[in-house]
Amino acid sequence: MKTKGALLWEPGTQSGWSVEEIELDPPKQTEATVKLAASGICHSDDHLDTGDIPLDWAPILGGHEGAGVVTEVGDHVAELQVGDHVVCSFLPSCGKCSMCVAGKANMCALGAGVLAGTSPDGTHRIHARGQGVGAMSYLGTFAPYVTVPTDALVKIDKDIPLDKAALIGCGVPTGWGSTMYAAELQLGDVVVIFGVGGVGMNAVQGARHRGAKAIIAVDPVDYKRERAPEFGATHTAATAAEAAQLVDNMTNGQGADRVIVTVGVAYGSILEPAQAMTRRGGVLVLTAAAPVLQRDVEFDMFTFAMSGKRLQGTLYGSTNARNDIPLIADLYRRDEMKLDELITRTYALEDINTAFQDLREGKNIRGVIAYD
Repeated sequence: MKTKGALLWEPGTQSGWSVEEIELDPPKQTEATVKLAASGICHSDDHLDTGDIPLDWAPILGGHEGAGVVTEVGDHVAELQVGDHVVCSFLPSCGKCSMCVAGKANMCALGAGVLAGTSPDGTHRIHARGQGVGAMSYLGTFAPYVTVPTDALVKIDKDIPLDKAALIGCGVPTGWGSTMYAAELQLGDVVVIFGVGGVGMNAVQGARHRGAKAIIAVDPVDYKRERAPEFGATHTAATAAEAAQLVDNMTNGQGADRVIVTVGVAYGSILEPAQAMTRRGGVLVLTAAAPVLQRDVEFDMFTFAMSGKRLQGTLYGSTNARNDIPLIADLYRRDEMKLDELITRTYALEDINTAFQDLREGKNIRGVIAYD
């Protein structure tokens, strides 16, 4: 079919997204075509434009947060049928590799190829200007329709609004899981969260679900600090120094039990102030993506080691998409998870460059592209 999509033709140059006609192939044997209701605007796609995540190929159809209705399935698809409501998971899970079998579906072997520029079989489902187009995370949700592997689709109940469900494909579980799973946060903990945008605000929600005693949201943007208590933050700070003073006062100088880094871009300078306010034996979780070529990091390794602290990286918040996407949807249904409130503004696909500029300027918790 012919539709439209937002493409990057020169990744890493900050040239922006080109909305133009694309051609989408029908699904192969283990794939499905989905008509999307919405797509989230996530910093990970902006990393492709800025070059923080470099690509040596082009073009790419961006977007990896989406939800919609299945319109067609391949011949060997048994788990989905036309009319099902699904969330697109930005990391697929095959259910068969060693990581999936071990319960670590976020580390599925299929995930290694999400920026390879083709579908898992090495071919293209998307075409533009007479050539093949790669899709972000095998998905490419910056288009009203996607043809994707069913390993990247998770079925949800039909009463969940699809424009809200779109956020459960990346930002919500990544942040929520960072506190629920990666940090192993305990009841009564003091937790600090650096950066409360589309990922960090859900880390706040996860800390609330876990029963944290104090949740300190750190962000230089006034608007985000103002919104943070709505999601469960008990305190806010504009800088690391302000947060450190709060932590010292409430812990008698012992430090925070858990510190979680969910900033837009994780530059090397952020780890030292984060580990400095982590207590002895505490956990520092790095969720945010750093520039791929960054190697210089400021870090007091002696103090870190002698204090028995743990630095924990996490991908997708250490969640299991097939379990946690329906779980989060159910929490939303029971008014225990805020999704509506995350969406600050909706955009037409043609306004995608404005949406990313708003993201860079900190105007949104989450911007969303809405399709007709």
